[in-house]
Amino acid sequence: MIPKDLRKKGKMVLVGGVFDIVHPGHVFFLQKAREFGDCLCVVVARDSTALALKRAPVVPEDQRVKVVGALSSVDFAVLGYEGKDFVEIVKDIGPDVIVVGPNQMHDVKDLRGKLKKAGLSAAVKRVDEVELGALYSSKRIVEKIKESF
Repeated sequence: MIPKDLRKKGKMVLVGGVFDIVHPGHVFFLQKAREFGDCLCVVVARDSTALALKRAPVVPEDQRVKVVGALSSVDFAVLGYEGKDFVEIVKDIGPDVIVVGPNQMHDVKDLRGKLKKAGLSAAVKRVDEVELGALYSSKRIVEKIKESF
């Protein structure tokens, strides 16, 4: 799944998210997450996962993973597993650090407990900073588009 040469870069950081309509807030978060290690791997949520958590994404999963993977701070982007717990892909990737975004609902303590129960030792960190702007979220971008029609 993860190219072997990425492991040679050093400490691997893992983040996950929907990344629908990539915007400056996403870019900022990914840059901050990258500061926790040497290599950044992003798990992009499947369409079905996004729908279950929030809403159906505007941009299809195959396009979202390509766009995220093309960002300069990202070393590798992969689609999440369909219908499985996030811990399963963490097992397969084997990161040193998992970074949670400021707007993500994950409870860091709970996530640490799940990882420990699964025999995983990745550290869990949260980026609390956000980059705000007129269109700092996918939801706001969608609203702005709707207003223009």
